[in-house]
This record gives sequence, structure tokens and C-alpha cells, in this order.
Amino acid sequence: MQADHTVDVAVIGAGQAGLSAAYFLRRAGLAPESGFVVLDHGKRAGGAWQYRWPSLRLGGVHGLHELPGLALGSVDPDRPAAEVVSEYFDRYERRFALPVHRPADVRSVRRCDERRSGFLVETPTESWGAGGIVNATGTWDRPFWPRYPGQETFSGRQLHTADFTGAEEFRGQHVVVVGGGSSAVQQLMEIAPMAAGTTWVTRTPPVFRAEEFTPEYGREVVAAVDARVREGKPPRSVVSVTGLMLTPEVRAAREAGVLDRRPMFERITPRGIAWADGTERRADTILWATGFRAALDHLAPLGLREPGGGVRVDGTRVVAEPRVHLVGYGPSASTVGATRAGRGAVRELLAELGR
Repeated sequence: MQADHTVDVAVIGAGQAGLSAAYFLRRAGLAPESGFVVLDHGKRAGGAWQYRWPSLRLGGVHGLHELPGLALGSVDPDRPAAEVVSEYFDRYERRFALPVHRPADVRSVRRCDERRSGFLVETPTESWGAGGIVNATGTWDRPFWPRYPGQETFSGRQLHTADFTGAEEFRGQHVVVVGGGSSAVQQLMEIAPMAAGTTWVTRTPPVFRAEEFTPEYGREVVAAVDARVREGKPPRSVVSVTGLMLTPEVRAAREAGVLDRRPMFERITPRGIAWADGTERRADTILWATGFRAALDHLAPLGLREPGGGVRVDGTRVVAEPRVHLVGYGPSASTVGATRAGRGAVRELLAELGR
């Protein structure tokens, strides 16, 4: 199949990792549009940040890292994080004249021919031939919904943290929050003052970290996640390694009993949840703050997944296909890691392509 356009490198996704990679491609001398292109399925700049719930203020965000080459600047911490980051990403794209196409929903990436000489990147309306791929699609499009007995019988509402828009809609309800990550904690703390009651359940006891997050500890965390993806296993979430940051707000919520964790229930009933010992808890809403999975379905034609479901990655390079790099995956699935990964991925990929 003949592509509508041809580039050296196609970047898929314009979040933190994708924009970082695009910046370093531009610095390496590749021309926008002819040398590289960024394909983003969002309607506007902002990556996954644009979908964060409106009540999440910038001051409540942990771990936002600036993009290379342009500071975020002085921003009101009480402004919604979704607005601030979207504006910042938009300014970044314009400042460096990055060739971002949107909305461009990449449906598939396949090899052009049996000689493995390049890739065909397809969207519903256009296609690009590319010598190499930097995939930066993140996880937001693949919310994970676990299954429990009786789930379909629940008479109340079930929603995922990706659908959370604010605490007001839970006023007067009893809400069960499922999940041990930072989103679960943040949303639980918002909901508690509005709700008639809350119940927090997690599969394993949460670990709260009061110690400072030092560079040395950060390297240990990255190494732990990196070890899994090098073996082709699905990456673990960063918080599963780091634990939850014990901020003053979290400390206050623990003292108030909001973060009184219960073990995972055994089943869901029409009116709530039930544990193995027969204890039941009524619920109006179950909020599944159970995380996300890597959005890699468009890469399925390349056959990159290992038997365990993950992709074997060395740094950002896919071991089975060195002209494909995954940034924002595994050890680079953080705002700090994404920037570093973008630089490394571009350097290695251009060397692979002989540039």
C-alpha cells in the first residue's frame, strides 16, 4: 500500500513523552513534516492531562516535570491542572513549531514489506510511511476494570477514575473507592466531605512514604520497573514501587479516618459489597480507581508482545524491533522519565536509521 506521506520518524502521541521526543528530533536536525511528524488523537494539546478532573488543582499534582527547552513559568497553584498543562503543551508545540497533527487516531502500524524496510502508520483518513517509530501513547485510553462476582447485579452506579469529574455528584451517597494508587487517594479525599460515607478497599495494604524522594531512591524505583520490561513482563505502576507520598493533606485524611483502608471484598451484591467473612457494606456508587494499561493495540500487527502480555524493552528500544521505541512505557512512565526517555530514544533510533 502506498502511503500518503513519507517521513523518517513518526511519533505517536503528543503527551509529555511524545513532545519530548519531538523536541529532540527537531534538535537533531530533522525537518518538520518531511523528517518527522507527531500524530495525536486528542482534540487539543495537553495529552492525558486535558482529561483530568476539573477539581484537581495544579498545587495538588505531584511529579509534574517541565518539558525540555521551555519552563512552565509562574502559575497559580489553584488553577485546574488540566487547563494549566494544556496551555503549556500548546505553547510548547507552537514555540518549537512541532508538526503535530490532530485529531489523528492511529489505528495500526505495520511493516511495509517482508524486508522490514519501514512502517506504514494508518489513521482513518491518512497514512504515513516511516523508517522508525517513537510510540508515546501512554495509558489513558485503556482504563482497567477488574471483574468480581456479582458485579453485573449492582443496582447503583459504577465508574472508573477516568470518568471522575468532581465530588459534588456524590453528595449524600455512600461511595466505595477501589484502588491503592494516588488517584484513589486524591479522589477519596475530595469525595469524603460531600458523601454520607466512604469505604476504601485495596488488594494489598497501602504503603505511605514520609521520606524525601531522593535521586538515589528514584534510580532504585526506575531499576525495579526496568527489570520487568526487560523480561517482557507488563510494567508495574510506579506507585506500586514508590508507595504513596505522605503529604500534609494525606496525613490529615489519615488522622480523620478517611484513609482507613479495608481489604478487598469477595463479591458485589445488588446493594453493595461483601467480604468472605460475611460482612457487607451498602453502597450507592463504586469508583474503580484501578489504574490503566498501556495503549498498544495499534502496534498489534508488529507482533511485539511476549507470552506474558508485555513488550520486551531495553531502555526504550523494543528488543524484537529496534526501530520501534516505547517512551512513557515502563521505567519512563513518569513526567521526569518521559523527558529523559525522549532524548535517549531519539539518539538510538537515529543511529539505527543511519542518521
